Formats: sequence, C-alpha cells, structure tokens
Amino acid sequence: MIKSRPSKYILLISVLIILLIFVSIVSLCVGSAQINFSNIFDILFYQHNTWQYSVLTEIRLPRIVLGFAVGGSLGLAGALLQGVFRNPLVEPYTLGISGGASLGVSLVIVLQLTSIFGLFVLPLAGFIGAIITMFFVYFLSAKKGVLKINSLLLTGVMISFISSSLVMLIMSIAKPEALHSIIFWVMGSLAQPNNNLILIALIVSLIGLIISYFFCIRLNGLALGEDEARNLGINTASTRKWVFLIASLLTGLSVSVAGVIGFVGLVVPHMIRIYTGPDHRILLLASFLTGAVFLIISDTIARVIISPIELPVGVITGIIGGIIFVYALNRKQMRL
Repeated sequence: MIKSRPSKYILLISVLIILLIFVSIVSLCVGSAQINFSNIFDILFYQHNTWQYSVLTEIRLPRIVLGFAVGGSLGLAGALLQGVFRNPLVEPYTLGISGGASLGVSLVIVLQLTSIFGLFVLPLAGFIGAIITMFFVYFLSAKKGVLKINSLLLTGVMISFISSSLVMLIMSIAKPEALHSIIFWVMGSLAQPNNNLILIALIVSLIGLIISYFFCIRLNGLALGEDEARNLGINTASTRKWVFLIASLLTGLSVSVAGVIGFVGLVVPHMIRIYTGPDHRILLLASFLTGAVFLIISDTIARVIISPIELPVGVITGIIGGIIFVYALNRKQMRL
C-alpha cells in the first residue's frame, strides 16, 4: 500500500507555492523594460496612466496567468496519463492531440479564415482539431466498450505521425507569410492577446485539477497493478476512460491557446514522482504547480535571453526539459 507522509507533502506544496509566487514576481519585473519590484504595487493600483501599467497588465501579467494555466494543465495531464499507462515516459502529446490541433490551426492559416472570422478562429480550430483527434484515437482503441491501453498508445503515436506529416505537407505548399505563422504557432507562445481565452484556460485548468482528485485513489490502485486494482473494487475500464478524457481536454485546450509546448507533461510529473512516489494524492497537485513554475520560468527566459527578440517558449522548454530528463535518467541508471 502507498504510505502517506503529510509533513513531507505539506512542505513540498508550500515550497512550490512560494516558488510560484517568486518566479511570477521576477517575471513581472524583468524584460525589455525593467520595472523595480518596489514600484509594482503603486503601478498596479495608483499609476494607471503610465507605460509601466500597460506593460504589466497587458503583456506580463496575462502571460503569467496563461503560463500558470497551461503549465499546470500539461503537468497535470502528464501525471494522469502516466498513472493510467503506468509508464513514466508517456506525455500528453504522445496521443496525437497536439498533432490534431496543429493540423486544425494550419488549415485555418492556409485558408486565410482569420481574415473572415478573426483571430479567435485559430484557438477554436486548434481545440476542434484536438477534440476530433481525441475521439478518433479513443474509438480506434476501444474494443467492445473497453479501452485497450496498448492500443491507445500505439494509435496515438501513429495519429501523431500522420498529423505531423499533413502539417509538413501544408507548410510545403503554403505562402511565406502563412508558413511563418504556422511555424511560430507550432513552436508555442504565451503571447495570447485575448484575455477571455486566458480566463477560460485558467478556469478549465483549475476545474480539471479539482475533478482529477476524484480519481486519485483509483490511480493509486492502478499503480499496484491491474488485477490488484480490480480486487480493491476499482472499475479500471471506467477510470481509464474518464482520466483519458480529462487529460485530453486539458491538453487540447492548452495546445489551442498556446501552441505546442513540449516536455512539460513529460519531465514535470516524472521528476515529481521521484520525490513523492506514486501517491497521486500529492502527485497531481505537485505536478500542476511544478508545471506552472516551469513554464513561467521558461517564458521569462524566452523573453529576456536575447531581448528585445522573443524566442518561442517551446524552444526553451525543449532545451531545459531535455537536459533535465537526460540528467535524471543517467543518474537513475548510475544508481542501478
């Protein structure tokens, strides 16, 4: 059985919350225009007609909120899927959801539908593409109403390859301006101008976190093995379906709003699991908070590393996440 260590877990969550506040403050202060921490309170509440207020409220604060929502969603989705598959190498994008979203956005850009329906159609197309892919993968993997885990994983990987190939096909025939837009979106960015979408992403991420806790005990049971979980009275088929649905919706919304941001859903829950073990009662929240911290840090680096030029945040998460993952893997092999 999974043992609970409340004092250790409370300390971990407290540290993550403090770290989240700290990196958010740093992200508010740094950039092409430096703003002193001591002036932030006065700027936000009293100096509404200054350029500093515009920078904080229209650029940096929305990016922090979106980074919290998307990073938390991807970290949580990764923890859920790794728990269902019982495989620490599974990530949200493995199931082809990002490929479907990328394909939807690419089609909208090439067909120039944004000039007709506005920029809001881009995240909408990404979300629709992600949802269609999710249901397609699910129905191909479900046999007689039972979701086959191995089939789900293989189908997701194949759908991901097919979607990526179709996106490359679209890019090869796209005009230069459309090609630039597709590439920038695929690399991921937190520069989302629509505050309503940011608010939706935040609300959905928090709702997803709350709902996921209805399945934490079942996921703990699955960690003991399929047969053991059934002996404990856990409906493994139902658990897989609902967890897959929650993780897919979180991933689909994240990709549709911020583009493809890799490694967050892979590295974050994997590293947290090393510290917490397989107990999903702490793993889910810790993965959510760590994902948020990781993405906010990565976005801050992307903004300032070669300022005033801004790098796609997906580039930074890929570099940092890859280095961390290789280091952790080598360290684990050395222990063995």
